[in-house]
Order: sequence, then structure tokens, then C-alpha cells
Amino acid sequence: MGNRGHATDSAESRLDAVVERAMRDTGATVALLYVLPPGTSILRLAVLAGVPSEIADPWVRVPLSAPLPVSDALKDRGLVWLGSQEELARRYPRPALVLPYNFSLAASPVFAGAESLGGLVLLWPSSHPEQLTEQERATVRGICDDAARALVRARERGHPITADHGLWVIPPVAAAPAAPVEAVAAADFVARLPGGFCTLDTSGRITHINEAGADLVGARAEELRGTVPWESLRWLADPHSEDRYRGALVSREPASFVALRPPDHWISFSLYPDASGISVYITPVDRGAPPARIAGHAPPFTPGRAFALYHLMHLAATLTEAVGIQDVVELIAEQLVPAFRIQALAVLTVAEGRLRIEGHRGFGDELMECFEGAPLTSDAPVAQVLSTGVPAFYRTFDEFRRAFRPASLQEGLAAWAFLPLFASGRPVGTLVFGYDRTRPFEPEERALLTSIAGLIAQALDRARLYDTKEQLAHSLQAHLLPHTLPRIGGLDVAARYLPATRGMGIGGDFYDVIPLDSTTAAAAIGDVQGHNVTAAALMGQVRTAVHASAGAPPAEVLARTNRLLADLDADLFTSCLYVHLDLAGHRALLATAGHPPPLLRHPGGETEVLRLPPGLLLGVDRDARYPTTEIPLPPGAALALYTDGLVEVPGIDIDRSTAALAEQFGLNTGRPMEAVADSLVRYAKDATPGSDDIALLLIEALRDEGG
Repeated sequence: MGNRGHATDSAESRLDAVVERAMRDTGATVALLYVLPPGTSILRLAVLAGVPSEIADPWVRVPLSAPLPVSDALKDRGLVWLGSQEELARRYPRPALVLPYNFSLAASPVFAGAESLGGLVLLWPSSHPEQLTEQERATVRGICDDAARALVRARERGHPITADHGLWVIPPVAAAPAAPVEAVAAADFVARLPGGFCTLDTSGRITHINEAGADLVGARAEELRGTVPWESLRWLADPHSEDRYRGALVSREPASFVALRPPDHWISFSLYPDASGISVYITPVDRGAPPARIAGHAPPFTPGRAFALYHLMHLAATLTEAVGIQDVVELIAEQLVPAFRIQALAVLTVAEGRLRIEGHRGFGDELMECFEGAPLTSDAPVAQVLSTGVPAFYRTFDEFRRAFRPASLQEGLAAWAFLPLFASGRPVGTLVFGYDRTRPFEPEERALLTSIAGLIAQALDRARLYDTKEQLAHSLQAHLLPHTLPRIGGLDVAARYLPATRGMGIGGDFYDVIPLDSTTAAAAIGDVQGHNVTAAALMGQVRTAVHASAGAPPAEVLARTNRLLADLDADLFTSCLYVHLDLAGHRALLATAGHPPPLLRHPGGETEVLRLPPGLLLGVDRDARYPTTEIPLPPGAALALYTDGLVEVPGIDIDRSTAALAEQFGLNTGRPMEAVADSLVRYAKDATPGSDDIALLLIEALRDEGG
């Protein structure tokens, strides 16, 4: 809560009055009033009522660009209404994950003329009708007008509500004190009831607990008052317990759960919420009777909210690291199948008006053939949910078989869920879950599955874009690299290119061999910074520049290429090694622009790392100079040019890994360069992590010119 001066007290008290009126006139149980400070694009929560600030923490600051109801209401200058938790999950999966409780929500903009000032969010219990009445809409609009007038008046008086003001939490309305006789009668009534009782305030702290309740939880009443039960009672430190409390507080619906007090005492807690807090009825459960036996049967597994939230948050975090569609499919299978007791899973995407299976687990091939290639106009559930945008849930196998005759191809599954995948309003695909037991698919679970679908749809949409870019980049690089190396008398040459492992994109590694005349040739290898289409395109420009300058002294070739990159202002640096081969003189001239050192294998097999005078990376300094080194290259000698992906190994000094590569090169003396290239590629796959592209160019001076 921020500091309040005298001048801002009146402005903030008017806002408090607006929020209190909103709850009183609409029957809402939670209210959040946001302000948009002038010159900013961040909504700030100014006034909160109905829940403690901890519950609202994720939304204290809301960017206007965020996919949230209040920001959409402000951008669209209209009311956003979500009549159910399932609808919230479908349209706004992120907040639905954090608050997976049953409630209805309205978000309305606060503006004066053309100026946006903030927004109002109201929550009702799920008992509210699925639609707002015209009277309720008019009331919300009037409340927002009052909020706008309060904000404008505060600004006109020179004390606007700014980004520096803290959050003001309106305390719950206290119940009217009972008369002494009534209080005694109420206390006697509670004392006669079996079991224990306690009351929690809106922050979850125990304000009162009777002796019977304290005995049941195994503590003294005076030690528990003022504490949070899942902190003072270690055996209640289960996210499910706190989640039930939060769910009751937000939804204003009764809730219950059973917990095991060690060593073998099962305790039942029934929660009854209102605006001032929660009353809890505490009773023992028959000794040794676990909750499943109490219910009379073992219910289908339905994850608790805290359990589901944990796994969904984990899934959301890991999905941000997935790049291609197959990565997304694998993550879904790895995390959702075991966490939510799903026996079968299929992920389908939309391609050219038809559905394509990207991956499946637990389903038979025959059924998958019925789904593969299904047009979006098909009456199959995988396509139907995309045309309607509404998930389909089949609680029993009979229900599914009546809806889809080929269901008989998969009789081992009892319940089915078909979830449409939409991103930015576009169909992305369909997610199919299969369960080995019938299940009711209660509204809470449907909302949970819809939230999962929303996350996966966004991840698949990003992954599809990545795959498209990667295919484009690979195609671009394939066309920019030489398809074959030229045959040059007196030389045996071989080259290899290894793209990085999946997920790293495409790089700018390149190589080239350029015939100059009957006795001279040039070779080049380089690496453009980055792993994307831009890097691959720049690589093509660098290779073209080197090609155009080839034949000039190495220092001049690199200097010209460097000036070109500096003029392009590409913001990407490039390493390059250029070699001029004088076959008649049995020598080579080399210059480097920050590239890994080449390897020279002498005719007898001895191999050394050539430490060339360093030159700056291309594109750093337009006036950089590049020293030239001359080395002998007699018949039988060989050069190995490579990019850093061949020698960079985490945790190993690069000089050591370069020396190891030189040793491998020396062990291949006497073999054709094609065979040597294969050998070094196998070595690279074993020795390096594969997290970077690798280019390799081998050049051997033949012992006789005919080779």
C-alpha cells in the first residue's frame, strides 16, 4: 500500500467509494480498479476489494499489449464478458491457469472522451447467470463513468493518481456485532455441535478456533490463532489445502478436502466463504479409511487445482523452449501423459485445409488413418471441433461410438476429449486425449483442458513459424553453398557441412574452392554470426564478395570483404580464413579475420596448428588490416580448414580440443580426403555437443600432378 498524503486521500477515497458501490450495486464479490498513468502503456492496479493482495499479485501491472480481459476492454473500448471459467480458459488461457476457479468476469474500460484512464474488473460466483443483463451493463458503465470523473478531478486538482501510488486494498465488510444475548446463544449453539470449528480471514489467518477443532488438528487453540494453517500445521503444507482456500475465497463457493494428520488420522475440512472470510467445519474421518473408501468407490483421477497449476506452469515454461513442431509434440507426450493420467494422445495440425497427424501415442494406426488428412469440413470430431471452436468431451465409449462410427477401432479407451487449437483466431489443429476409464468431465476439468489447449496452440503456432523459417534458411544455405567442389589438378579436396542439432536454427557457415588459373587456386571458409535466415543471407553476400576478390593478395581479399560488410551495416560479424594456393611454387598464403586456426599436416604425418597473426572479424572496423602468412605446401602436405563448431566443447579449453582435432587429422595420413572428411565428421559427432553448425574443408597437395 502506498503512502497517502492529504491531497490524495480525497481522490483515493472517491475511488474506494466507486469500488465499494460497484460491489454493492452489481453483487460482485471481487473488484479490481486499474489506472493508466499518462504517457504510459502499463495499467496499474490501484484499488482491490474482495480478496487479499497476494491473489492479485500476478496482475498488479498489466501491459496494454497483454492478452488479458482488462487490456482488451481498454483497447476495444468496450465491455468484455466471460460467463464461465471454461470461456475464460478458451479466450484467455494464461489467467485461467493462475485462477482455475469457478467465477464469471466482466472487464470494462474507464475513459473520458477519447482519453483512456483505466479499467474495472468485476468477479461474480459461478451462480451468476451466463449473461449480463442490460441493467447490469448500464450499472457497470455508470460506475466506470464515476471512476473517470474521480480520476479527472484528482488530476485537475494537481494530484493525479500516478504510477508511484501503491495498491489500496479495501478491507472486508465486518458483520454487525451481535447483541450479548444473541452472542451467547450462538456460542452455545456452536458448542453443542459435534466436531471442530474455526474461522479464517481473507488472508487465510485463523481468527478463532474452538477447543474441539484444536484437538482434531493436534495443536493448542492459542498457538493457532493468528497463524496460517498450512504454515503452522506442517502436515497441511500441501498446495491442495491452500488452493481449496483460495478457490473458496475467489468463487465464494463451498469447498472441502480431506488431509492425513500423521500418523493415521484423516481429517475432513469443509469451507464456507463469505465477504469477510471463511468458516471451516472440522470433523474426523473413520480411522484407516482413505478418502477413496469414504466416497464408496475410487473416483477417476482429477488433478487438484494446485497440482494442475504446477504442471501447467511447468508445461508453459518448457513450451517456450520448444522450437519445432516435433519438439512441442514430444514435450506434450512427456509431461501431460504421466501428469494427468492420459492413456492416449494425438496432435494434429492444419495444412492446406486438411488435418495432418504430427504425432500420437497410445492410439492404434487404424484409427489414426481415419484422422489423417481429414478435411476441415468433415464430421469427424477432430475436424468438427475446429469448425465450431468448441471442445468435444465423450464421457463413455458408447457416447463416442454414437458420435463417430470408426470409434470401434479403438475399444481400449473409455473417455475421449477433442480440443480445438486456435492461435490469434486461426485454427492451428486439434488435440486428442484418450482415457482408460469413464470420467464426468466436470466444468473445472473442461476449463483445465481448454487452458492446456490454449497453451499448446500458441506453442504450435510459434513452432510452425520456426519450422517454416528453418526450411527456408536451409534451402537458402543449400543454394548458397557450392553443390560440388571444382576439380583442380594437383589438389585433392573434400568438404562437409553439418547443421546444428535441432532447435538451433540455421547458421552462416560457408566454404569455397576457387580455381584461378592453371597453377593457382583459392580456398575460403567462414562463419557469419547467428543462426537464422539473416545469417544465411549475409553468408551468401560474404561468399560472393570473396569470390569477386579472389586472386588478389589474401590481405586485400579480406580488406575488400570487410569494407563491404561495414557498408552493409548488417550488425552481424563474420570470421573468415582465406588461402591462396600456389601449386607451382608449392606454397600457400593465408590471412585470417578472427577465424579458428587451420591445421597443417606435413607429408610425414606430423600435424601442427597454424597460429596466424590475428585479424579483426569482418564488419567490426572498416579500416582493419589483415596480415598475410606464407607457408610451404609441398606434395603430400594437407590443410584442414574448419569452423568453431568442430572444436568448441563445453568445459574443455579450445586449445586442447583443437590439438585433439589435429591429432585426428594426423592419424588419417595417406587416405583420400573424402575418407578423411568422413573420419573427422564421425569424430565431431562424438566429441562435440552439436550445438553449432560445422563446416570442414580439406585440401591436399598431391604428390604427382595427375593425382
